[in-house]
This record gives sequence, structure tokens and C-alpha cells, in this order.
Amino acid sequence: MPASPYRFGPPPRQQRGAVLYVALIMLILLALIGIAGMQVTGMQERMSANYLRTNQAFQNAEADARGMEQNIETKVAGGEVFVATQEECSPSYDPLTWSNGVTATTSSYTRRIDKCFAASSRRVGTRQSEETGNIYQVTALASDDPTNAAASAVIDTIFIP
Repeated sequence: MPASPYRFGPPPRQQRGAVLYVALIMLILLALIGIAGMQVTGMQERMSANYLRTNQAFQNAEADARGMEQNIETKVAGGEVFVATQEECSPSYDPLTWSNGVTATTSSYTRRIDKCFAASSRRVGTRQSEETGNIYQVTALASDDPTNAAASAVIDTIFIP
């Protein structure tokens, strides 16, 4: 028997192209995985940007509240009288309702609350009818950007100078 010129046998007479179909399906699957990955990355980028704006608004509101508390502390320590936005207990005050009505990107509201509750004292062992001193409710609203606000935050604190 003479040696065959083909090492692995004769070439197929008819090619069907099955590898081409498998390769095209694999390319389509890889493209779909790539598109899904890009969408997930875009969503994560938007979420992180929103978190950044919300955090900046919170930090700005915190700074405004601390600034107002420092203002109260300075006036009281200097012997001056700090006049709050609301000195009386009535009408009732709700920080959420107040913040919904504010149109400015930065605002603060102070309320003196030491006379709003009966028979209280800051010192243990003293008479309960004794004066409690100055106790303030400080509410601050701030946005992430004063000119183009995308997020806002409200801080509500109780401050005793």
C-alpha cells in the first residue's frame, strides 16, 4: 500500500460550517455580557454620585447647625440674650413640615424649648420647679450646592449652652 500524502487522512469533501455558527453564538453571548456589565457600571456610578451629593448636603446641614449652636453659645457666654426664631411653645413645631415649606437652599430655625415642658431640672436632687436655663431646638436645612441643589438634608438637634 502506497503512503498517503495526507498525514491524518483525506480532507473532508464537504464542509458544513458548524464551527462558524458556534463561534457566532459565543460572540453574541460575550457582547451581551459586555452590555450588561456596562449597564451595571453606569448604575453604580449614578448611585455613588447620588450618595456623594446626599453626604455633602448632610455635612453642610451639620455645619450650619453647629454654626448656629456656636452663635447661641457666644451670645449666652457674653451675657447677651439670644432671641430664637420661636420663643414660645405654641404653636407646635414640626421640622419636617418646616423643611417642606422652605424654598431656600440653606436655612435654619431655632426654638427655645426649656419652658415647653413642666417640672424639669437639669440637676439631680434639685427642686423640680427650678428654672432649667436655656435649652434650644436647632433645625438646619442645607443643600449640596447652593446654586444648583440636587440633594438636601435637615438636621434637628437639642442644644444646651
